[in-house]
Amino acid sequence: MDNEILFTESQKFKQWWLWVLLIGINGILIFVLYQQIICGKQFGDKPMSDTGFLRVFGLISSLTLLFLFFRLETIIKKDGIYVRFFPIHIAFRKYTWEKIDKAFVRKYNPITEYGGWGLRYGLFGKGKALNVSGNKGLQLVFHDNSQLLIGTNKPEELAQALKIIEELKMKGIMANK
Repeated sequence: MDNEILFTESQKFKQWWLWVLLIGINGILIFVLYQQIICGKQFGDKPMSDTGFLRVFGLISSLTLLFLFFRLETIIKKDGIYVRFFPIHIAFRKYTWEKIDKAFVRKYNPITEYGGWGLRYGLFGKGKALNVSGNKGLQLVFHDNSQLLIGTNKPEELAQALKIIEELKMKGIMANK
């Protein structure tokens, strides 16, 4: 296999507080839906119209489903790094080794460096980040000095894949431009 997979990972949002918050909000909305729409009892002192409530319910339910479907996928092959933040990126984005100046695993602070998790733009020239949990990631520095951090929950396996790539470059099996 000329372009075998050296590393693969699929991650989802797993912050407990996020799911507690989303489930709690959805639980309240389902209760209000039952009270106001099904039973016909107005909820609260200044109730929202049924149409307005159904819009809010639809929006919050859609947001919850979106978080349920978010998935960060990373694949490392001999020809480059493939990454997809589904459903934002439908297709994988490929970063070839020829465009990457440095690739290494590092510890980072998602809040202070990137403002949290998800598709983020770093503060103070840190570049972009794709992350869903944890505080370890694959740091890519490109020839134009732009940066991308891809979160990982498998830092040791990822470092091992990068070591294999470096060995292949040293042996001249891969182009190192």
